[in-house]
Amino acid sequence: MDATSAPLSRLQTLPSWLLGRAAALGHRLVSEQLAEEGVRMPHHAVLCGIAELGPIAQAELSRTVRIDPKDMVTVLNELQARKLISRTRDPRDARKNALALTPDGRALLHRLEELGDRANDALLAPLTPAEREQLSALLVRLITTEQTSPAALADTAGSPSQGTVSRP
Repeated sequence: MDATSAPLSRLQTLPSWLLGRAAALGHRLVSEQLAEEGVRMPHHAVLCGIAELGPIAQAELSRTVRIDPKDMVTVLNELQARKLISRTRDPRDARKNALALTPDGRALLHRLEELGDRANDALLAPLTPAEREQLSALLVRLITTEQTSPAALADTAGSPSQGTVSRP
């Protein structure tokens, strides 16, 4: 590398690096907004999952939102302590808990959706509405292709921790 080229100039042109930087910015913006309600991103993911799929078993929710089962217990305990979710016996399997949102949980989720929209608007502010739609469509295509590629399927075949997020 010669003395006149910018440091990391090649790295900073790689799509993977750019996506990582954009993701970090988006994560920070959303985290800051959620903090206004005393919520972290895993809480938000769990509330969204329960709202969409509930009542739902704890293990199924953990797999769906990709939170490690050990971490899920902590998140659920925190949400239950705030009376945002309820745990009741699953009528189909008494060994399992069925998770559901409480009225307070639904109200909070509505506020979180507004805060999330605000954060995403800030993230995408430099883009036109058409560019925002195009970016979203391209990202969906990347993610969908990755999840269904033979290599991705082979990497996760038979793995009990498939799709989970591990603790840092």
